[in-house]
Amino acid sequence: MGSRPRPRRRRTVKVARKAKGSARAAKRRPARAKPARRSVQIKAPGALVSTEWLAARLARPQGGQRLRVLDGTWHMPQLQRDPRREFEEAHIPGAVFFDIDAISDRTSSLPHMLPSAAQFSRQVSELGISDSDLIVVYDVRGVVSAARVWWTFRAMGHDRVAILDGGLRKWRAEGRPVETGPAKAAPGRFRARLRRGLVRDLEQVRRNIGSRREQTLDARSRGRFAGTEPEPRAGLRGGHIPGSLNLPYDALYRPDGTLLPPEGLRQAFADSGVDPARPVTTTCGSGVTASVLALGLHLVGHRKVAVYDGSWTEWASNPDTPVEP
Repeated sequence: MGSRPRPRRRRTVKVARKAKGSARAAKRRPARAKPARRSVQIKAPGALVSTEWLAARLARPQGGQRLRVLDGTWHMPQLQRDPRREFEEAHIPGAVFFDIDAISDRTSSLPHMLPSAAQFSRQVSELGISDSDLIVVYDVRGVVSAARVWWTFRAMGHDRVAILDGGLRKWRAEGRPVETGPAKAAPGRFRARLRRGLVRDLEQVRRNIGSRREQTLDARSRGRFAGTEPEPRAGLRGGHIPGSLNLPYDALYRPDGTLLPPEGLRQAFADSGVDPARPVTTTCGSGVTASVLALGLHLVGHRKVAVYDGSWTEWASNPDTPVEP
């Protein structure tokens, strides 16, 4: 007779014991830490954001850098409108008010000139803004004074800034929510670094008349540019900086206050005589709507653009600056 096969029970027991031992070892072995969840940065599609884009980000906050909304509304003094009061009557939820006149060089007799980097750092930090924040700026008209705030942040070294296309006007026309009352925010930590290449002063513009190294593009109305309309500020001569071109800033808008599409912007600049291959310095009455032209040029890919900060208020009030009708 052949020998009987050995039972497999012992082997089964050994496997079971091995499995049991492995279970004990697993208990003694420290658990693996789960990989840290990466925060998602909020990314703007460019220098211009839509009301739909902003509404979606406000409704579903994301991780990573914060989104901060600024109301940069400003009005000409003769209109006798109070932008801060208007802000308290209605503003986009979570927004804070950026006062163009207060966040400026208070030692200058000229309106809302750029402050020092130290002053800007302090005042912007008080608004709750930090270096890593993504900033979206709007105003009540569409894209006017918001462009000045956009340019100011870029001149102070902060590129994570965009403008709400159509501003509060479009936001409210679409029935989107607003808040009332003053707004406060916990202090942020913002450090400004002035980019002098984005700013021009009187002497630089004066020298450029002879060198013509840069094109000068004026955002004022055609009547003010030609000296046939009175200046809104008393005591200023009419006319324009010699050799400058003219493109009224409101020629860059559609009827609803939103900016023209890129092809429309390019055509407007071409019609005004701007050479896209050469640097441009934009100017206006006091450096506000000049920033609208700077924004438009930025949107069509022109990167060699500066704003003459003092603009016509400084130029025309200086008795020894040349003026053309």
